[in-house]
Amino acid sequence: MPEPVLSKTDDVSMMQSESSDPAIQSLRDEAVRLRRAVEELSILNDLARTIGASLDSQQIMDTIVRRSVRAVNAEQGVITLVDHQRRDPQKTFVRVMDTSAEHERLRPTEHLRGVRWDESVRSVLCVPMMIKSELTGVLTVYNKKGASGFTEDDQRLLAILAAQSAQVIENARLIERERQLLKIQEELRLASKIQMDLLPKTSPEIPGYRLAGKTIPAQVIGGDYFDFLRIDDHRWAFCLGDVSGKGLPASLLMASTQATVRGQAINGLTPVECVARSSRLLYETTDPEKFVTLFFGILDVREHRLCYANAGHEHPYLIDPTGNVQRLAAGGIALGMLEDFPFEEDCVPFGVGSTLVVCSDGITEAMDATAAQFGDERLGMLVRERRQAGAEGLIEEIVRAVRWHAGETPQADDMTLIVIQRES
Repeated sequence: MPEPVLSKTDDVSMMQSESSDPAIQSLRDEAVRLRRAVEELSILNDLARTIGASLDSQQIMDTIVRRSVRAVNAEQGVITLVDHQRRDPQKTFVRVMDTSAEHERLRPTEHLRGVRWDESVRSVLCVPMMIKSELTGVLTVYNKKGASGFTEDDQRLLAILAAQSAQVIENARLIERERQLLKIQEELRLASKIQMDLLPKTSPEIPGYRLAGKTIPAQVIGGDYFDFLRIDDHRWAFCLGDVSGKGLPASLLMASTQATVRGQAINGLTPVECVARSSRLLYETTDPEKFVTLFFGILDVREHRLCYANAGHEHPYLIDPTGNVQRLAAGGIALGMLEDFPFEEDCVPFGVGSTLVVCSDGITEAMDATAAQFGDERLGMLVRERRQAGAEGLIEEIVRAVRWHAGETPQADDMTLIVIQRES
């Protein structure tokens, strides 16, 4: 029996019959959804594998934008990261952009509020990048290729891409910040070492005298310094300076001040000449808001006499053998404040058993939990009572007393001391 032959008309009728069958149409729709789901999984797996192998946040964001543009068939994409550390509520953004080769790069002027689009933008799709319910950025694509705009499927896929990428970007940025912090810490460590190398490594050995100095920065590096300098066979210059401010800027000015003062001291100038010339030089080379307090003295170990000039510094304590405490009151303004200033100079005898204590305000202004300062009076009583501990020992006694007074209160300022004692 001959097999039936289907005509062209029969083929068309069968196709129309199948297309009108709801079950067959449902299977076709499901096949399309499955195919798209497989494509999306492939895109997500490929993206996860690519960005998971990098720790460079810029490279990760470039990859995310490129893959997103390709995934939703857009002309251009951009990641906008929110800077939460800025006080400006409008926020500051870090942009990473990618555009198709056949299209000119768009320059949209969108913000999170007050949206205003470039005229060349025909369609746009934005999805948030969230970490623990906090907005960290926005992933945006522009201009769907073809006549139609972005679809709900595009929105869903882009949202998944943003959700998958947000934490990876944040992790990479945290790693980069940690690296930057470690680099800064290493630079500060080297700066601290350089700064300590500028200070005297040992105290001068002068027959009949004991000298000691110490500085304790409040931060890794500080703005205080002390110095000893031999002028000739019987005269020694010494000084203690306190630079305004803290940290690296103060340490740089400290180094400049030390070089300036040393350059004047080795010329055999008197204390007042040295201070006046140093002040003039610093006035010419530093900003008006920067200044340095300085006590500069010259000890004549043959005449047993101390001559000094004070540029706005704490008045030192001179204790005679009987325990009487005298404040060396001759003074002037801080270095670098005015181009010319008539600094004062004074000379006092330095008898057997005398003790000189020069300190920075980090000692007297050290505060406890109630904001009570250590104070001048407390320091004067301490140096009178503990002067027999010797130059080094007296410094340790003072530091110990200041720290006991402060308790758990963090050190707020650099602490620096010089002690000179005449033994014979």
